[in-house]
Amino acid sequence: MPNSLPSINLVQNKKVPFIDKFMDWALTVGRLIVILTEIIALLTFFYRFSLDEKLIDLHSVIKQKQAIISFLKQDEDKYRNLQDRIALASTYSEKIIKTNKIVMDVINLIPQGIKINDLTFNKDRISIDIDMASVLLLTNFVNPLRNLSEVKSVSIDSIESKPSIGLLASVTVMLK
Repeated sequence: MPNSLPSINLVQNKKVPFIDKFMDWALTVGRLIVILTEIIALLTFFYRFSLDEKLIDLHSVIKQKQAIISFLKQDEDKYRNLQDRIALASTYSEKIIKTNKIVMDVINLIPQGIKINDLTFNKDRISIDIDMASVLLLTNFVNPLRNLSEVKSVSIDSIESKPSIGLLASVTVMLK
């Protein structure tokens, strides 16, 4: 009898076909993709809990600050009202200082021999009624008055001659 037994080879080719290799690769990669997707989904799910917790904390902080603001609202209203009144007083104070300066400049220009009967100051004009002995005194008053920086124009509205007093004049100074 022969020493060797005959062998039967049921697999014709030891080479694995390309479709089998591709299917094996696709299933392996597909499993990895599914696993990675599930890991990302779980991480996102857990991260959502931390975001919700932060959101709740922020809402509580906002409510606390709203309570503080509503508690201090009356004081804020008082302070704003006071600031508005201070600003208004400051504005009027500046206007009064400017007005006083203009009136004092006009009064300082009045020469000796002129008597003021009436001095009326409006927002944009000064009306002066004066008594004087001569027209030269009026000229000596009006010419320097025109050169003031705050004065737009000077007009002599009326001149009357009174025998007992002298001359009565009404002067209007228009301001800038």
